[in-house]
Amino acid sequence: MAGNHESWGRVVRSRRETAPLSELKTGAGGSLLPFGNGRSYGDTCHNDQGRLIAMRPGAAIRAFDPETGVLTADAGVLLSDILATTMPHGFFLEVTPGTAQVTLGGAIANDVHGKNHHRRGTFGRSVLSMIVLTSDGRRVSCSPAGNQPLFAATIGGMGLTGVIEAASIRLMKVPSANVRQRAFRFSSIDGYFDAIGAIDTAHEYSVAWIDQLARGARLGRGVLMAGDHAEDGGTARAPRPPRLSVPFAPPVNLLNRFTLKAFNELYYGRAPKTPSTAIVPWASYFHPLDAISGWNRLYGPRGLFQHQSVYPAASGRETTIRLIECAQAHGAASFLTVLKRFGDVPSPALVSFPRPGFTLTLDFANSGKPTLAMLNALDDIVLAAGGALNPYKDQRMSPQMFAASFANWRDLEAMRDPALMSDFWRRTAMRLEPLHSAPAVTPLAV
Repeated sequence: MAGNHESWGRVVRSRRETAPLSELKTGAGGSLLPFGNGRSYGDTCHNDQGRLIAMRPGAAIRAFDPETGVLTADAGVLLSDILATTMPHGFFLEVTPGTAQVTLGGAIANDVHGKNHHRRGTFGRSVLSMIVLTSDGRRVSCSPAGNQPLFAATIGGMGLTGVIEAASIRLMKVPSANVRQRAFRFSSIDGYFDAIGAIDTAHEYSVAWIDQLARGARLGRGVLMAGDHAEDGGTARAPRPPRLSVPFAPPVNLLNRFTLKAFNELYYGRAPKTPSTAIVPWASYFHPLDAISGWNRLYGPRGLFQHQSVYPAASGRETTIRLIECAQAHGAASFLTVLKRFGDVPSPALVSFPRPGFTLTLDFANSGKPTLAMLNALDDIVLAAGGALNPYKDQRMSPQMFAASFANWRDLEAMRDPALMSDFWRRTAMRLEPLHSAPAVTPLAV
């Protein structure tokens, strides 16, 4: 059966073949890959030389204990469904990414992070146990205490070690899902780096929006938004469907330099000049873009690339400046530019993107070769700083950049189920020597 199982970046679009989960152990029809809700930006969720296993149909929450906050659910359940079940009992996800439209299996397989990595690390730390189905017919229960190697490889394993059937996770008790936000604007990147140490010490969450187009003395200006679950936050709204929708991609990119310059001026101008505290709804703090269905279509018919990197704290200020200046030198405009600090809380995953330092996220409309050239230049800056790129945000990193980002990738390859493969793994790990031999990497068609 064919379906339109796109990644969020929409750079490579085609009708993709699907297969039932039962075919995992038959080995018929080539390689397979579990597919959640398509919120990965690149090709970690694609398998265009094989087929996808759709995990959403029939997925359900199996159990929730309102005393302990432990929940068990099928891998295809959305995080928004989990929040709808647990919030009325005063529980919230320990780690939530920038969208609640991610499946439980996807959150585990990508070991996603949130605005509180400095406090709680990655999503994998919330996982208590999993049931993993393998192509040799086994249904393996794994946890930190049992079948630990498979447990560690599956967290952050990008769906390659087996199909996650279900998982049990721990949630945290909160006074309210709503957030007491402390926000203020800073006039240059120095304002962020001068403040972030004290901010992260004092608050559970923090994230900064950056005006990527600002230059000169204003370079890196932005708005810092710290937060904690509010003691006086009142009753929080349950997750609800998007209020707005972008039903189709316009013929041109609407998020261009001209529209973004106007938006950035307005957003920065409305932000408080000095620290201002207010209670804000949890959805607008954690998942603001979930209010607009299909917002990625605003980038036009050729889709978008997201570049998310992490680099050491020692050179964080200088590396951030170099990345912003590089994008400016290439004439590129990033709609969503986000800066956060990662802490030193270790992940249980064998392979995981977050590590101590700073992470900068940039979104760019796909303009073909000029965009690819700029992204390669950004890679060079990250590589020189000793940093890494985020696989589930990537569509085009080189095998060499992947190997530099994840020194222990061979350990994950050794744990990979032979029936499972993705376009990402095929174009990175499978092209690296000396483990594999393959022709030279061909540029991505855009």
